[in-house]
Amino acid sequence: MLSNDQLSQWDRDFFFHPSTHLAQHARGETPNRIITGGSGVYIEDRDGNRLLDAFAGLYCVNVGYGRSEIAEAIAEQARKLAYYHAYVGHGTEASITLARMILERAPANMSKVYFGLSGSDANETNIKLVWYYNNVLGRPEKKKIISRWRGYHGSGLMTGSLTGLGLFHKKFDLPLAQVLHTEAPYYFRRDDLALGEAEFVAHCVAELEALIAAEGAGTIAAFIGEPALGTGGLVPPPEGYWAAIQEVLQRHDILLIADEVVSGFGRLGSMFGSTHYGIEPDIITIAKGLTSAYAPLSGSIISSKVWSVLEQGTDEFGPIGHGWTYSAHPIGAAAGIANLELVDSLGLVANAANTGAWFLAAMRDALGDHPHVGDIRGEGLLVAVEFVADRDTRTFFDPDRKVGPQIAAALVKRGVIARAMPQGDIIGFAPPLCITREEAAKVVDAMSGAVKDVLG
Repeated sequence: MLSNDQLSQWDRDFFFHPSTHLAQHARGETPNRIITGGSGVYIEDRDGNRLLDAFAGLYCVNVGYGRSEIAEAIAEQARKLAYYHAYVGHGTEASITLARMILERAPANMSKVYFGLSGSDANETNIKLVWYYNNVLGRPEKKKIISRWRGYHGSGLMTGSLTGLGLFHKKFDLPLAQVLHTEAPYYFRRDDLALGEAEFVAHCVAELEALIAAEGAGTIAAFIGEPALGTGGLVPPPEGYWAAIQEVLQRHDILLIADEVVSGFGRLGSMFGSTHYGIEPDIITIAKGLTSAYAPLSGSIISSKVWSVLEQGTDEFGPIGHGWTYSAHPIGAAAGIANLELVDSLGLVANAANTGAWFLAAMRDALGDHPHVGDIRGEGLLVAVEFVADRDTRTFFDPDRKVGPQIAAALVKRGVIARAMPQGDIIGFAPPLCITREEAAKVVDAMSGAVKDVLG
């Protein structure tokens, strides 16, 4: 076995980490945590530290770590048939079965599932299909996509453009010209503090209407949004937001893509965020919770409305020119089947709702009166605590103070992993859906201590 020091040096010498300060890491100025195992809500590193992972990796290990049922399903599939492609009508028992299982759980208007490997490539697929859809309908000018500031939809060229966070645009020549951004439904960060929630929703709708009017509805193909904002701050939408937004989209014949990479398969306390908030999407993006990240797999769930046009297109223009080598990979599909069976048998959707409500209430009880806590919000097992310099005036800390990263580091010292979210001093929690109240209480206790360590 390699010594810890040698493995650590190899990490700095050879491994290109995503979303990392590359120079600091290469120089050894930042820690490198090498993970070796996990069970339930806990992971272990190479030094024997056991940490409660209150962010489920990247909000993806929904069923928890160490589930032998999924590992065995992967191994059995690898022994039987490790790979075959899905082109020109080919399928496997695993990919066909998983598609059926997804549609049994999805909103009633959904029709087919296209499989990829990550949420980013699924959203790339979605935009290509939206453009194809409008070309088939004879509307070649209807191609622009409206996203929202602070939304997260991936980090490719198109998906990085859809993402509304500056870090993913800066020095990458993004966003691309076809992508527009509108107001995020982030009530705590509204510009006018005098607005009530209903007034803020009306403001978001007015901003969308103004953008559509300025660009021309005939040029806009789709609107993409997460049911609840994820990486942009873990923000549930204000009451009535989605109903109001959908009315605008329907009136202007603009497709709706619900990005459920985070919210799909139980995170919000419902199987899908779309059903949770009464959203009727034309396309749904799935990944993360589809396999609980035991194997890479994503999907684009296509509505009957869109599917009928895709069929029309292939009748007119021949086979559709889109595919990935690893689309519907049988090992990923086998992991997905075993994962969804566990989600059902363990009652994880109900646990996300019930334990999530308890977790949010406990966090509010513990920190709601702290002078530097501006907001504690959540839905299901998606919870955030946002910090401010002054809660009465909602004055934010200078970003150079790095209050969020300091609290996240203090949490690790107390045995808990959370995430310092970008563009704000926000600590995010998205634990495995199998977390118990006792484990959630440990997270709350650690958070209370970490806040005291950093802010008093």
